[in-house]
Amino acid sequence: MDTTTSNTEDRENTLLQRVWDWRKPLIISGLLGGIISAAATFLIEPEFQSTVVLFALPQQSIGAQFYEEVKREDILAYGETEDAERLLQILNSDRIRRRVIEKYDLWSHYDIQKGEPGSRAAMAKVYAGKVGANLTRYGSIRIDVFDTAPEMARDIANDIAQLTDSVANQLRNDRAREAFRYAEQSLVKNQREIKEMEGRLGELRSIGIYDFPIQIEGLNEQYATALADGQTGRAATIMSKMERLAPYANEYNQLTTKLEDAYNQEAVLKKRFDLNKLDAESQIPAAFVVDQASASDKKARPVRWLITVMGAVSLALAALVFLLMRDAIR
Repeated sequence: MDTTTSNTEDRENTLLQRVWDWRKPLIISGLLGGIISAAATFLIEPEFQSTVVLFALPQQSIGAQFYEEVKREDILAYGETEDAERLLQILNSDRIRRRVIEKYDLWSHYDIQKGEPGSRAAMAKVYAGKVGANLTRYGSIRIDVFDTAPEMARDIANDIAQLTDSVANQLRNDRAREAFRYAEQSLVKNQREIKEMEGRLGELRSIGIYDFPIQIEGLNEQYATALADGQTGRAATIMSKMERLAPYANEYNQLTTKLEDAYNQEAVLKKRFDLNKLDAESQIPAAFVVDQASASDKKARPVRWLITVMGAVSLALAALVFLLMRDAIR
């Protein structure tokens, strides 16, 4: 155990001794790397950063807020983490990327030849390096845009936040329109059936059937009274009326029952129709913008001092590796 520890310490001392012996070439390499890196940073065009911070809002049904008696969710509440993650997917979606690229002609701005082989992949790579959206630890979403023109960075960041509402509403309205279409078809069918049943009841009324149960009850009383009074002729007349009404008994009863159910169903369908129509046409915000982007007056990158330090350290380490390999070969 002591021998192993001693060998390790010897190797460490040897390495440190070599580094000390090679201090001059290592220092020269570090200085050279720092000078080259610092010079290279001046060849990089500076970029400015603009940032938008927003909170996701829950995508609830506006129609339900107006037409449902029991409100399950608060329309004024902030979104949860799931809402923020869904909104983040929209922010990073191809729909928003395509709209931003087309509006600001980023093909020309980034000097990418549109239509060339690999141009889409190149644009996606450059766009991902310039535009980013991420969740913060506070549950908000931060949109960062880098550009050589501070005004363009500001405009792109603010437009992305606005496009989020547009795309989110489009997705929600598309779903609501499908539900609205089915609700409309069901309501039209129900109303057509009601109209047909009301028409048939109108025909029955034209032949003297207004309320079959009440009419039959009244005729039965009259018939019994006529028989009790010995009015056989009047009784025969009442019986003939009842016999004339009898064939329509089942039809009348079925029509009135179905019509009552249809009226109740119409009320439900009308409510669903209005609810889905409002959802299909309404535009509600998908996000609440806390901080809008502004044009920065200070460049965000490149960070020259960091690049210079990294270049110096990298070249010094490369020189150390080279010297160690040279000694090992010898």
